[in-house]
Amino acid sequence: MSAAGSVTGVCMCCCVVRASASTTSGCSGCTVKSVWACAVGGAKRAIGTRAPMLLPLQPNERWSLDFVSDQLTDGRRFRVLTVVDDCTRECLTLVADTSLSGARVARELDALISARGKPAMIVSDNGSEFTSNAILTWADRSRVRWHYIAPGKPMQNAFIESFNGRLRDEFLNETLFSTLTQARAQLAEWRVDYNGARPHSALAWQTPAAFSASFAQRPDLPLRQGAGSTTDPASTTRSKAKHNRQTELRAG
Repeated sequence: MSAAGSVTGVCMCCCVVRASASTTSGCSGCTVKSVWACAVGGAKRAIGTRAPMLLPLQPNERWSLDFVSDQLTDGRRFRVLTVVDDCTRECLTLVADTSLSGARVARELDALISARGKPAMIVSDNGSEFTSNAILTWADRSRVRWHYIAPGKPMQNAFIESFNGRLRDEFLNETLFSTLTQARAQLAEWRVDYNGARPHSALAWQTPAAFSASFAQRPDLPLRQGAGSTTDPASTTRSKAKHNRQTELRAG
């Protein structure tokens, strides 16, 4: 990426991506200009952000991505792209295909954003699809932070790991698929049931869909600027108080 434009820099000491129009100095004085880090032998790999993550408090604050593998009755293998909203625990999509490249993942994310809105962050492992040029370009173009968990640490992506375990135990291991079309149809049915009919202990025994819908009525969400929705400025409040005191003195 060009140094003249907006680039994403990585401090190799603290492994945190920073967006900057110029070079970025790390905690030990290191300076880099891209999300790529040189590995042993000159190979390049994507770093992404590796700062500690907090629990998300709003829908679309953080999504988690991963793959699950299975096979048809004739022995052909296929993969399923799973996407979960870490706040609401909703399964956002289940994409099944024999091949899921980084470019295909980017297209599926664009479709999700069109229907649901853009996430603030996406979390994934360091698989080749998620560290491909297609995904790095998509994340830069979409202005979405991409967090890569540490290699060999799947529990750093605990939300999607828990979901994938449930998907495999409750559905994939119990179902035979003769065609990819059948697998896609039954995965879609299972996703609807999971989101709308299965209470979740972490959501006070609400379903993910019901918990997500509750955010539309929550009074603690930020209000948009508009007439009648904001408090009076401090200067206006003080002037009103002064006027009231003068009125009381004249009345007395």
